[in-house]
Amino acid sequence: MSVATASSTTTHWRDQSGCLYHDLRVKLRNAGLRPTRQRVGLGWLLFARGDRHLTAEALYEEASKARVPVSLATVYNTLHQFTEAGLLREVAVEGAKTYFDTNTSQHHHFFVEGENQLLDIEGQNISVSMLPEIPEGMEIARVEVVIRLRRKEV
Repeated sequence: MSVATASSTTTHWRDQSGCLYHDLRVKLRNAGLRPTRQRVGLGWLLFARGDRHLTAEALYEEASKARVPVSLATVYNTLHQFTEAGLLREVAVEGAKTYFDTNTSQHHHFFVEGENQLLDIEGQNISVSMLPEIPEGMEIARVEVVIRLRRKEV
């Protein structure tokens, strides 16, 4: 089983215009979002370093360090807007613990318990069979597998 690395799709959101901010603004407009200063600032932090998994709190901390003036509520709202627009995937791992994944391709995850680390597993490496019967009027949006890991005790 191979694990995808952050460098595998590092610049998938860029349009190669040469200007990262321009490319991000185009990406936001194409997703139906107005490229406000906050969205562009948070988008830069999210997407400029390739595929990654972040909580809202971690992004807020990065924004504070980068002097991007946003509140935690704005970070949450922006992450949910990006998710609804298809720019991010939301991955729930523990109750209220939610990560936002910049890799929107079909794939699964390892979650390292105790370290709160999420690692990508390429989609074709897991086979899911015998799904339950779907209720009438519903359809499967996607199937996600989260495999929980922990360090072996020595």
